[in-house]
Amino acid sequence: MDRLKIYAGGEFLETADVLKVQNPFNGEIVGETFFSGIDAYEFAVNSAVNVQDELKNLPSYRKYEILMQIAGAISQERDFFARVLCLESAKPWKYATGEISRAIQTFTVAAEESRRLPKEYMSLDWTEAGKNKEGIVKYFPVGPVAGIAPFNFPMNLAVHKIAPAIAAGCPIVLKPSSSTPLSTLELAKVIARTKLPAGAVSILPMDRKFGNRMVGDKRFKLLSFTGSPGVGWKMKQDAGKKKVLLELGGNAGVIMTETADIETAVARCVMGAFAY
Repeated sequence: MDRLKIYAGGEFLETADVLKVQNPFNGEIVGETFFSGIDAYEFAVNSAVNVQDELKNLPSYRKYEILMQIAGAISQERDFFARVLCLESAKPWKYATGEISRAIQTFTVAAEESRRLPKEYMSLDWTEAGKNKEGIVKYFPVGPVAGIAPFNFPMNLAVHKIAPAIAAGCPIVLKPSSSTPLSTLELAKVIARTKLPAGAVSILPMDRKFGNRMVGDKRFKLLSFTGSPGVGWKMKQDAGKKKVLLELGGNAGVIMTETADIETAVARCVMGAFAY
C-alpha cells in the first residue's frame, strides 16, 4: 500500500513524522502515513473556521448530492475499503465488509436528513402578551467540530462523526486512532473528489498527547469523542464552553427471560462484550 498523506484544509500533506501502521494479528507493517505536526493542525483548524459561513449557507440539495456521491463512491470500492480495514484492524472479511456497508448507510441516511433539518412552529398565545403571536424555532450549525474516533470500528465510528457534520453544515477536523488511520485517509480521497468546500473535512492522525490540544481549542464549538469512560469524562472536564458529545464504554447490558434461547444469547453476549 502506498504511503498515505494526511488531509488538512482540502490538501494532502506530508510531515516529518512517519506513522507506521501494524496489523495487530501478525505484527506486519501494512501501511504508512504521517502524524500531524503543528503546522498541519493549525492549517486544518483555521481552514475549518474560515469555511464555516460557506458551509452554513450551503443549500440542502448540494449537501445531499455530496453525501450521496461519497456513499456511491464507497459502494463502488467496497472491497477495496474492506481490504484496508482488514489489514489495519485484523478484522475478518465478514465483519470488515459489514462495517463498510454501515458506513455507506450512514452517509445515505445523513444525505436524507440533510434535506429535512428540524424546525418548529408554535403558537405563543398561552399568555396574554402572546395573543395573536406565533413563533418559529430554527436550528443553525454549531460551528467547527473536533471529532476523535477509536480503533475498534475505525471507519464506521469516524463516519458517524463526519457524515452528520456535513449534513448539518459544520466543518470537522477528525482525529482517527493512530493504530487504524488508513481507512479514513482513503475516505479522504473520496471526499476530496466532491464539491465540498476545502476545509470542510480534515483527517489528521495524532498521538494522544498532541490530539488533546483539540479538547481545549476554543476555535472548536463541539467535541465528539468515542472511547473509554475515563478518557471521555476527563475530556469533558477540560473542554471549556464547547458542547460535548460522548459515546463511552460498551453496550453489553443484557436482560434474559425464561423463554430465551440460551445458546444464542450466550454467543451474542460473548460477541458483544469482547469483540474488538
